[in-house]
Amino acid sequence: MNVSDKHNDLHPGCALGRQMTVEFYDCDAGILTDSGRMEEIFVSSAKRSGATVISSHFHSFVPQGVSGVVVISESHFAVHAWPEHEYAAVDLFTCGEGVDFDCAVKSIASGLKSDQWVISSLISRGIVGNNGVERLVPVMEGRDHHSFQLSWKSRFEKTDANAFSVAIDLYGAGEISHIDSDIRRYTSEIIRCLNLNCQGECRVYSHNNILRFEQPLSGGWFNGICNFCKGTVYIDIFNETFFDPRAAAEQALKSFNCSYYRMQPHVRQ
Repeated sequence: MNVSDKHNDLHPGCALGRQMTVEFYDCDAGILTDSGRMEEIFVSSAKRSGATVISSHFHSFVPQGVSGVVVISESHFAVHAWPEHEYAAVDLFTCGEGVDFDCAVKSIASGLKSDQWVISSLISRGIVGNNGVERLVPVMEGRDHHSFQLSWKSRFEKTDANAFSVAIDLYGAGEISHIDSDIRRYTSEIIRCLNLNCQGECRVYSHNNILRFEQPLSGGWFNGICNFCKGTVYIDIFNETFFDPRAAAEQALKSFNCSYYRMQPHVRQ
């Protein structure tokens, strides 16, 4: 077993995000004073890296210096520049696996005309384990070493897991129907969005404003409880094949007309 495998065994969760900090030296001082040019460079770099740009804001300081941020759907790219030192400090943060950090760094370096840059850190942020977000000091990673996956699917595949499950708690429910057919429809909507297969009928039981429902799956099960008095819904899904836990939670939020959710995924080994 190599070091990375051992590390993964000790920490079976995945990261909510990955952050890279980069020091850019010997940049073009004229570019570092131009907020408009800086914005063009960072927006372009974000797009080239595969990120989806939402918005950007760059500010010029007096007498000189620029700070800016590009908000991407995966998180952000940020920079603070010191023209007098021909230096720029850059922070790249992503919560998705589709952003190519190496591409972003090379594109920024070219735009800033930097003769030298150093990746000072690569850190996993928000390590989610079986007990939620763990109280860990973020792990400092080597350039080519990623201890934690950025998606539960990657974690599932990397560990050759036997099954996957998620516990979803929904709060602030609107008018929850007492009609069994409605609960069956909500359950069907969630299962359908996950591309899972039902096996048999959904069973619904009601007692004292508490409603329980059970839907067998071809590779697992889907269980839930609605508490009409508290406006809460609790759902547990288990399946032998992977499914997207966030898609399940977001569809459940919509189907049951709730305000917000909490979820806890589990890779079952």
